[in-house]
Amino acid sequence: MSGEDAARGRRSRRRRDDIWGDEPQEVDASRVVEEVEEDTPQLARRWYDHPAVVPLTVVARFIRRSGKRIGVTIVGFLVIIAGVAMLVLPGPGIVVIIAGLAILATEYVWAQRLLKIARERFDQAKDAVLRKKPPQEPEESAGS
Repeated sequence: MSGEDAARGRRSRRRRDDIWGDEPQEVDASRVVEEVEEDTPQLARRWYDHPAVVPLTVVARFIRRSGKRIGVTIVGFLVIIAGVAMLVLPGPGIVVIIAGLAILATEYVWAQRLLKIARERFDQAKDAVLRKKPPQEPEESAGS
């Protein structure tokens, strides 16, 4: 009876392994890998395909593709920061801030909009200082 119980136990264990998805014992596959590498050398992993190198490659590709935009952004914001500092320190702060916006406007639409608003406000201030009246549209004559 012990032989029958052992066979029954192996069968139940086999069914349990199928049900629970237990993995079979690991098999050494180094010989198969060597054969595949010999047959198809292009499948061998290259150093630049390594998971530790891929993020660096992506960042380098991004910088290479958008280097001008990154440079314009850095220079534009540095000029704006210098202009803000010149608001407190001696120097033409407003002019430098507008110059920074002009630099950024070469790449960004939001900077173009801010530059347009700044130009409109500058024209309003200039007109107020020079006491010019804003151009008014001619009214239609009702009596003619």
